[in-house]
Amino acid sequence: MTASTPVATRFEHRHAATLDDTFDFLNTAELDGGGHPIEHLVTLVDATGWLEGRGLLHPTKRRPLDASPRARAEELMAHVRAVRSGLREVVEAVVAGRPVDAQALATVNAILRARSAVELVPDQGGVALAHRHVGDPLDDALAAVAEPLVAVIAAGDIDRLRICANDGCRWVFQDSSRTGRRRWCSMASCGNRAKAARHRERKRAAALAGAPALAEVPPLSPGPG
Repeated sequence: MTASTPVATRFEHRHAATLDDTFDFLNTAELDGGGHPIEHLVTLVDATGWLEGRGLLHPTKRRPLDASPRARAEELMAHVRAVRSGLREVVEAVVAGRPVDAQALATVNAILRARSAVELVPDQGGVALAHRHVGDPLDDALAAVAEPLVAVIAAGDIDRLRICANDGCRWVFQDSSRTGRRRWCSMASCGNRAKAARHRERKRAAALAGAPALAEVPPLSPGPG
């Protein structure tokens, strides 16, 4: 079967990702809470394993990718990171209410065009729904990761997109709180760190406010003439 052969299947089998999958993908490049970068997708095998684990890349499609020569694997990994960076820029622009970087937008749009096509094919019962891979399987998987974010933007449901207010974290997440005012990816981590920092600052300010003023040093008496 070639990559362009229609595969009759249930629609759900079209390897749909969730918005959580999209955010998890973006957060595979994260900060450790103190501003130090952590990369979870170090190699192409890491990236293909992540995609397969989300059901977005068939094992049969993954194996040839994992067997890529070193130079090709590095090229593909750079491509994965470029897509991730482009999607991250889209989220940051939406959250900040500013124009998105043109190159990031071009990267995301290019990957979206690689998505498998949905079509009807003949079947014993009349017709069946099929999906047809129209491009590279890695690009198809990355397009699946991008689709939930595109759907949220298309629906105008962007008010709950968030980036953690901790500058040492900056996780992407969706605010599911009742009030819609959540600022931290987690109160157990970044939220508590922020509260502790504010507490230390208040104590420091109170200590400075209560410190006795320095005694004024009297002028030296003139010596004998």
